[in-house]
Amino acid sequence: MTRCRYLVGVVLLGLIFPVSAFAQINQLIAQGEARANEGAQAQQRIENLADQANELLSEYRTVLKVVDGLNVYNGLLQRQIDNQEREKTVLTDSIDKVSLIERQIVPLMISMIDSLDEFVRLDVPFLLEERTERIEKLRVLMERSDVTAAEQLRRVMEAFQIENEFGRTIEAYKGTVVVDGKAREADFLRVGRISLMYQTIGGDQTGAYNKESRQFEEVSPALYKAQLTNGLRIARKQKAPDMLIVPVPAPVAGGSK
Repeated sequence: MTRCRYLVGVVLLGLIFPVSAFAQINQLIAQGEARANEGAQAQQRIENLADQANELLSEYRTVLKVVDGLNVYNGLLQRQIDNQEREKTVLTDSIDKVSLIERQIVPLMISMIDSLDEFVRLDVPFLLEERTERIEKLRVLMERSDVTAAEQLRRVMEAFQIENEFGRTIEAYKGTVVVDGKAREADFLRVGRISLMYQTIGGDQTGAYNKESRQFEEVSPALYKAQLTNGLRIARKQKAPDMLIVPVPAPVAGGSK
């Protein structure tokens, strides 16, 4: 009995809602589902765009930090460049001054070498070959373009210092002495610039340089031979320093020669 009523209800419903109405309902439902899907897809796109926007914002902030760092670095580089430009200007001025000084000092050095040459020629003639050769080397040095003015000046001053030291030292060396027109091998003793004595090999002749006559002359062996022998031993560090008696020119009255 119940089943019969159900069938009757279906039949009645079918009579009330025609088939076309069901089709419309299904279409509406499908359209709703499509809209829902489109909405979900739109929401997904929105979320994707939001994620991309966040990534771009993060990258932008990172770039801003890099830019700030580069600005600081560029500022530092600019200050360094400015300092280098100032140093370049100072260096250029210094080079100009050095060039001027070199132009002024080269003639001075040549004059100093000439003075040293004259001094050696007029001085007591000890180690004459060595000292003359040193001066000639200075003249050659002055003509070399690969040697700086500073090095040239150092060598000139060194030569003057060597000559200056001769006045405060005692020295023994072997050489040749010309006496009465005859050349003899001899031992020389230089006592500063006060005295230059010699003793021929074998000890048969003792003499000294006379500054007034500018010649080597024999001296009394009784007075100076033993002194010269002691002086040679002292100069060669074979004996402790001791007082020596050496021949020197007698002073002229009134201080004139």
